[in-house]
Amino acid sequence: MHITFAEDPPVFDGVDLVINFTALVDGQPVVCSISAEALEDHFAAVSAREEDLMPAYEQGRPRIRAVCAEALDENGGQAVVLRSGLFRVAGMEPK
Repeated sequence: MHITFAEDPPVFDGVDLVINFTALVDGQPVVCSISAEALEDHFAAVSAREEDLMPAYEQGRPRIRAVCAEALDENGGQAVVLRSGLFRVAGMEPK
């Protein structure tokens, strides 16, 4: 399975309090998300407001994409929502 990420801008979803972004799994788009809680817990967002989450997402983009790629690989390429606990799983904490 080949996983890359589209360079289109992430989109804030205020209803679900997530930021959506697009992964490409074998060239097919898969919309994935990261929760506001994960951005607050692991990427220093100070609130769940869009203006606080988007910079945290941008700053954490490399790690977010790495964790997302691992999750996609493990679930066969299905859409994932990255929640705070996933970043605590062994092997996913930064070195």
